[in-house]
Amino acid sequence: MADAPHMPLKPDQVIEIVLRRRWFIIIPFCLTMVAGIYLAFTLPKLYKASTLILIQPQKVPTSFVQPIVSSDMDARISTISQQIMSRSNLEKIIEQFDLFRGPEASKMFFEDKINALRERIKVDVTRSRKDADAFSISYTGQEPEKVMRIANTLASFFIDESLKLREETALGTSNFLDVELDSIRKRLEENEALLKTYRESFMGGLPEQLDTNLRILDRLQEQLSGKQEGMRDAQNRLEVLSSQLVEIERLKEAISKSPDDIMNSSDTDSYVKLAQLREQLAYLLTRYTERHPDIQRLQTTIARLEKDIADNNKPGSLDSTVRDTKQAWHQKKRQEDILFEIQTFKDDIATIQNQIQVYQKRVEDTPKREQELLTIKRDYQNVMDSYNSLLARKLEAELAVNMEKKQKGEQFRILDSARLPEKPVSPNMQKLFLIILAIGLGIGGGFSFLLEFFDQSFRRPDDVENFLGISVLATVPIIIRPAHIIKQRITTFMSIISVLFSMLLFAVFFIVTLVGFSKAMEFIHQVI
Repeated sequence: MADAPHMPLKPDQVIEIVLRRRWFIIIPFCLTMVAGIYLAFTLPKLYKASTLILIQPQKVPTSFVQPIVSSDMDARISTISQQIMSRSNLEKIIEQFDLFRGPEASKMFFEDKINALRERIKVDVTRSRKDADAFSISYTGQEPEKVMRIANTLASFFIDESLKLREETALGTSNFLDVELDSIRKRLEENEALLKTYRESFMGGLPEQLDTNLRILDRLQEQLSGKQEGMRDAQNRLEVLSSQLVEIERLKEAISKSPDDIMNSSDTDSYVKLAQLREQLAYLLTRYTERHPDIQRLQTTIARLEKDIADNNKPGSLDSTVRDTKQAWHQKKRQEDILFEIQTFKDDIATIQNQIQVYQKRVEDTPKREQELLTIKRDYQNVMDSYNSLLARKLEAELAVNMEKKQKGEQFRILDSARLPEKPVSPNMQKLFLIILAIGLGIGGGFSFLLEFFDQSFRRPDDVENFLGISVLATVPIIIRPAHIIKQRITTFMSIISVLFSMLLFAVFFIVTLVGFSKAMEFIHQVI
């Protein structure tokens, strides 16, 4: 039947091939079903339990207390996951739940056990539109009871580590702010001391004392003018007094040359009066000009007195000479007083001038002091602002620490605890069922197709007509003998039994796949 494979098969031909090759289909199918059932019962079962943890926001409004713990959920969960999956923590879980105690596990290194346990733990974050609202912790293992307990234990670890991490972060922030606050406080005290030292060093020359310095400088200028005027007056009086002493000395010299001719007392009085008038004139000249009436009148009197003395210059008595000597002594004493007064004026003027130089220097240095003081104050203000800012943050940190200690901050709360898993997650029974079914049907169908492809026998009139190209006039039916009938009945019975057995195997495999190993065993026990 060379051309048969190229002819399209009709449905009745397909049924005929299936019936004819039924054993090549049933036997591989049954064998694969048995293999699938065996694998379903013998493959190690892995169960998975998950705990859903809700992320609760802090109970105190953020407008009252700002949290100091980072709100990045991914970072926090990642940090806590690393802490939970640390070697020391996983060792505790292995010892607590007696994991990896089988004969195969006894050959494993402890590091391999740690890595295997770490791979069985998964953390999945569930996100809403704004942020992570919840996350789940799952554990996969072979014993359902232990899987559930380990998942709940991991969830408890997560919650405890979260509280511990938040409190440690808050305390760490508070301690850091304490250290920084002490450092800033020392800098502030140093700047305060620098400002105090600067003010003490340049006291009197500070910018806010400029008006006072200007007023003092004006007052010193007035005092200097008064002292200078007083000194000029004393110098004028000294000149007059010196001229009087010269006249007296001249008179004494004249007497010593002519001891018998002594001037009378009236002439001596005229000399004294003349000296007094000259002293008075000198004083008035320091205050007024020569055109002043008093000065002109005094000058007239002095001129008249000088003329009288010149006209009446003649010797007097001895008493007059004695009086002149006493008068000269008094004039000497008066001259010494005036000299002392002049020296006092000079000392006062020097003192005032020194004071003026000091205050002028202060006024001139005021812009420089103002700039230096501004720099010091600016540094002080910057440090003060930093100190106040840190102090405010320190108070906020203390509130946040108290909030974390009272568990009023953001927390993890178990929403759904892990439950006892009833159905294994591995192996995937649905996938195993489909693979076994495809293998069973594929082997039987493929082998039957190959047999039909290489079979050259003619089984239908159409095969002969297609092969020879001529029409078939008549066909001879199969001659059925009694022995053939008995054989056919036995074959049919065996085929039915095989089909029923195949269906039974298929049903068992399907039930195990559908409801799971445990329920399938319960169902089988109930049936038996």
